[in-house]
Amino acid sequence: MGRLTAAVFFATAIITSPVWAQTATGAPAKAHDDHLVQMRQDILAARKEYKRKVAEAQNVFDQQKAGAAKERDAAIAAARATAGQK
Repeated sequence: MGRLTAAVFFATAIITSPVWAQTATGAPAKAHDDHLVQMRQDILAARKEYKRKVAEAQNVFDQQKAGAAKERDAAIAAARATAGQK
């Protein structure tokens, strides 16, 4: 039992040791020359542009919908007002 405890303690000490940690290199990040990385970056940019255009169109739709709702509410209020006068 003592050996198992010692082995677990030793393994835990080694695993949590900073020796196993990767250190950052001083080299700055550079653009990738890899074609797959470039393709994925292009896809990401295309998706971002698509989402921007969809959000813009949704905003226009919401504005048009709000305007139509105001016209509808005004027409309903006018109909109720004329029905109440008779």
